[in-house]
Amino acid sequence: MLAASGAWSLAGVSALAADQAWPNRPVHLIVPFPPGGPTDTFARLIAGKLQQKWGQPVIVDYKPGAGTVIGTDHVAKSAPDGYTLGVVIGAHTINPSLRSNLPYDTIQDLAGVSHVVVSHYGLFAHPSFGPSTIPELIEYAKKNPGKLDYATPGAGTGTHLAGELLNSMAGINMVHVPYKGSAAAQQDVIGGRVPLLFDILYSSMPFVRDGRLKVLGVASPKRVPSSPDLPAIAETVPGFSGVSIMGIIAPSATPKDLLHRISADIAQVVREPDVIERMASLGMEPVGSTPEEYDALIRREIDKWGRIIRAANIRLE
Repeated sequence: MLAASGAWSLAGVSALAADQAWPNRPVHLIVPFPPGGPTDTFARLIAGKLQQKWGQPVIVDYKPGAGTVIGTDHVAKSAPDGYTLGVVIGAHTINPSLRSNLPYDTIQDLAGVSHVVVSHYGLFAHPSFGPSTIPELIEYAKKNPGKLDYATPGAGTGTHLAGELLNSMAGINMVHVPYKGSAAAQQDVIGGRVPLLFDILYSSMPFVRDGRLKVLGVASPKRVPSSPDLPAIAETVPGFSGVSIMGIIAPSATPKDLLHRISADIAQVVREPDVIERMASLGMEPVGSTPEEYDALIRREIDKWGRIIRAANIRLE
């Protein structure tokens, strides 16, 4: 018993020493998209700041495909030692209900490290579209059930689910028109072929500024700090909330103390003035959270979007 006790004590000391030495080699940050775009910019910004803080390279690795599943699966199957972290967006909480063949269990195989930023959605319309406010839109949609189309960057995206959430909570029946990306959806609404567009706020606001689109409201639970003049849909439909949640995850068996250390470092980084300014330019609002807070949010979002996906019978073709 004494020998066993001594062995366990030595193992504990070794584990503690290893944890205190972390990181002593490069850390890999997995991005589930190809290079380019706001997610990539966000990842490289965070990686650069953490590299300065940790004194080790933080390498951004791109593993795109299957609606973020390939990159997230790589994280789930990596060693739980803090040297492989992953960037996730809203798809992380949508995929469990949308995809029946996920190669990992989102709750059991992955741990939240930090909810880092929020990116906001907006509901846009062609300038010639009659309603210009959310109350006017709901009134119009109720008078024209099944006759009002809304475009999004794709089926099963957060913007698509925001539209279905509005259908459910407002008691209306808008028809979803999916596109392959924001650019195609934007151009068809600008061209007057589809009247409405749910899109990332940052992505479509330039078309509002040049008069080719108008904004009816933002999908966030309250007004966006960077655009306080834009009304929130929740002001008309209490409780409405659809946002893109971006965070950092790790394999679930990663030691809790290490998760907390990484989370605390990320929280410090996202509060730096230059990071706040750069994220604001990308339409992102910094958050920073504990692992427990992020895990709880992930569970709530999975439940919420799962109900919408089942109610609207959304399937990927």
